[in-house]
Amino acid sequence: MNIKKILIANRGEIAIRIMRSARELGIKSVAVYSEADRASKHIKYADEAYFIGEAPAAESYLNIAKLISAAKKSNCDAVHPGYGFLAENADFAESVINEKILWIGPSPSVVRLSGNKIEARKLAEQAGAPITPGAVIDDEKDIRQIAEKIGYPVLIKAAAGGGGKGMHIANNEQELESALRMGRSEAKSSFGDDTVYIEKLLKSPRHIEIQLLLDQYGNGVYFPERECSIQRRYQKVIEETPSAAISRQMAAKLGETALNIAKKIGYHTAGTAEFLVDNGEFYFLEINARIQVEHPITEALTGMDLVSKQIELASGSMLNLTQDEIHSSGHAIEARIYAEDPYGNFAPSPGKIDYYNEPSMPGIRCDSGVEVGTVVPIYYDPILAKIISYAENRKKAIARLSGALSEYHIAPNKTAISFLKSIITHEDFLKGDYDTKFIDKNKDVLLKTTEDKIFDAVAIYYLTKHRQFSTSIRENAIDSCWDSLVEWRG
Repeated sequence: MNIKKILIANRGEIAIRIMRSARELGIKSVAVYSEADRASKHIKYADEAYFIGEAPAAESYLNIAKLISAAKKSNCDAVHPGYGFLAENADFAESVINEKILWIGPSPSVVRLSGNKIEARKLAEQAGAPITPGAVIDDEKDIRQIAEKIGYPVLIKAAAGGGGKGMHIANNEQELESALRMGRSEAKSSFGDDTVYIEKLLKSPRHIEIQLLLDQYGNGVYFPERECSIQRRYQKVIEETPSAAISRQMAAKLGETALNIAKKIGYHTAGTAEFLVDNGEFYFLEINARIQVEHPITEALTGMDLVSKQIELASGSMLNLTQDEIHSSGHAIEARIYAEDPYGNFAPSPGKIDYYNEPSMPGIRCDSGVEVGTVVPIYYDPILAKIISYAENRKKAIARLSGALSEYHIAPNKTAISFLKSIITHEDFLKGDYDTKFIDKNKDVLLKTTEDKIFDAVAIYYLTKHRQFSTSIRENAIDSCWDSLVEWRG
């Protein structure tokens, strides 16, 4: 491998995560940053850093020309896109390659194909993967006939979409027209393409994904499945591996199907195939042509550095693994920590972090992109950190995660820590009896916990009364300030 310097076209925790693997491989890392990220943590981890523009993502992290300019100035050998932003943008991949710089990801043509949900469904079907009944909407006049044929409820989805954007449910004919109109509008504004398709909506499926590694020579392996069914607004919140509800026979079938699809489209490096599982059957959902947010739970389960493998495979190395050599044991579970207010409809909670404490427990890993003094911007995804718990069994992994969440504190920014704890201690979750509608079904119960509100109140009171400590609160200060609550409560 001849890579000496990698530019990470991203920010926050994933940028730091990639830099750590680069360091392990003896590769220097280059950070990029916007005006909003001048004091961000990921800059400190890099060997070099380049300013790429004003705070809005369109002027910085989504600006291909500025990123290419930074890559050329740094004389980097490779570009790693991380996840989000331009990670699945074929034009960016092509621009990088055109500058004779290595793109750490699948080829631009595969990135483009993976992003087109319609074409990906066709190829998946050719590879033998079951897909949900559906069709492309070429003529709006046909939509009622299609919906009646596949049966309500139906889902309108953006062909070029992801992350829940452009997705709208129609439970009956009366809701169909508005779902189509909103789906097209969101698809156009979010992805520049208003092409949508309609498919049968599975009411309460489980969301299962398969991590893949493939080289350029036709070799590939799959990893134990990840359960991603705990979602809010189609965004994953809690992930675990292995699934508590999937048999080993189905897991193997999912893995083989995922690998067949990836080979069919000519995929290489790290990627993920997503499926919906319902009533003992599974259906192909999509291919994610990037490293996933939740990749650390697979690393915890297998002891493998997926980012290092991704870099090696992109550089042309042959995959030195066979399927029989993929060993796993125990259980891993991850919670995503966002700067958001669960009691305010999960609105973002930006601003400067004055107090920050990460958990330090056996079996706990914390991938974080912030520290005391970090200013959480309003412009980007508000993810702060990911807490990953590993233990010899699911029960212990959940208990460890619950303890770690109790040790994670931040002020004055709000987070959904108590909401996450309510999820993983819920009776149905503990039994493994949940699906993608879990949060919708239990939202009121999950939001009853007030622990975060109490901590926020204490922190805000303390910061107000003792501003001289506002940039670095002492560890024992949080406990000592409980005595002052009597005055605050008055």
